[in-house]
Amino acid sequence: MTKPTNNIQRYGQQDIKILQKEPLYSGFFNMVKYAFKHKLYKGGWSEVIEREVFERGHAIAVLLYDPNLEEFVLIEQVRIGAVPTSESPWLIEVVAGIIDEGETAENVCRRESIEEAGVEVKQLTKALSYLSSPGGTTERLHIFVGEVDATQAQGVHGLDYEGEDILVHRVPEQQGLNWINEGKVDNAATLIALQWFAMNKQTLMETWSNE
Repeated sequence: MTKPTNNIQRYGQQDIKILQKEPLYSGFFNMVKYAFKHKLYKGGWSEVIEREVFERGHAIAVLLYDPNLEEFVLIEQVRIGAVPTSESPWLIEVVAGIIDEGETAENVCRRESIEEAGVEVKQLTKALSYLSSPGGTTERLHIFVGEVDATQAQGVHGLDYEGEDILVHRVPEQQGLNWINEGKVDNAATLIALQWFAMNKQTLMETWSNE
């Protein structure tokens, strides 16, 4: 039996077999049909399973923070996926972007911070990474926290050719954290970034002050 290196899960990469990957659609995003089988907890192997998987590459999200003013720089933009269930499809978010081929996650954080919020990142700290929705997409999101000068954050930003219309907000730290419980922030990357910040602020500030 092959075990993953963290010794928690019973099975690892060698216990799943990808039999076929069939491209179904290629556009702004891609859709691929997987055929696979995997080992069963009760022993033996599963039957062949087929799943359509959303392929959009991998991405970054960066929580921008000014430690001197104790303010977050957050952004607001319309999200079509929020229309069916949200009071408003204009969401409060952290800066985010897809990692293109040949780019590092850190470079994307710095580029997107300028494009979406009009601010330059001074120091950048990796928080964690997570799978967005592994039952239906391969996307892994890398969360960072970046030090910025919030006094430079204002106005509307985004790239016209990508259809972006992004409003910048300066948000006092406690207000931003309160928005978690108030439900004013309800997208995964922003929630996770704010929660990580709340849990790790002291260590983060010590790291930044020593760099």
